[in-house]
Amino acid sequence: MKEQQGSPDQLPADKGQGETGAIYKLVIFESENFCGTKVELSAECEDVPEKTRVGSVIVESGPWVGFERPGFAGEQFVLEKGEYPRWSTWTNCHHSYRLSSFRPLKMVSIINHKLHLFENAGFEGRKMEIGGDDVPSLCAHGFHGRVASAKAISGVWVGYMYPGYRGSQFVFERGDFRHWNDWGAAAPQIQSVRRVKDMHWHKKGCYVAPTPTTPNPKPSPNPKPLTHPQS
Repeated sequence: MKEQQGSPDQLPADKGQGETGAIYKLVIFESENFCGTKVELSAECEDVPEKTRVGSVIVESGPWVGFERPGFAGEQFVLEKGEYPRWSTWTNCHHSYRLSSFRPLKMVSIINHKLHLFENAGFEGRKMEIGGDDVPSLCAHGFHGRVASAKAISGVWVGYMYPGYRGSQFVFERGDFRHWNDWGAAAPQIQSVRRVKDMHWHKKGCYVAPTPTTPNPKPSPNPKPLTHPQS
């Protein structure tokens, strides 16, 4: 890492192929734990049927990105290969409980991932170069949260509003993003980033959020009664 100063029910499979010919497949279920009516997707879907509620998801091959609103708009949720039995398994940002459109993320087999982040719009101000590693906290590297433009040089990345891969998600596919609106954000805030992986090239497959290392404190068996100060 470097810092520097800078200025339908079944969609046709052939349209779901990645750049290397990989076939994409995602199954959405009406209820949690893969129950109820299911719909299979193998290509982008701009608007799931109006009454279709997405309670759980299985990504058989991917990765994909789901959106809160039709037409690939609203909150974004990255879905890598694996099972998502309920809402909390694909996000910890509960602004919305609806997924209304999906599209596959086009992946290529590469060794080196590279992403450039800029403090100001138009690729101006301080610059941070990220290559090959996930970054759970930009602040830990002296880059304090403000990201107003970006260049995804290689690979697919997802940025998060808060450290530890928490909060709203923003996808960076290869290309230039001159302004934070270009990646669907309402403010220039990103505090952690990671690479999007696919089982085709990464045997571990789906990203799994780390579990807390500190257990929840146990309540006292003999709590003391509350006392109120004398008036």
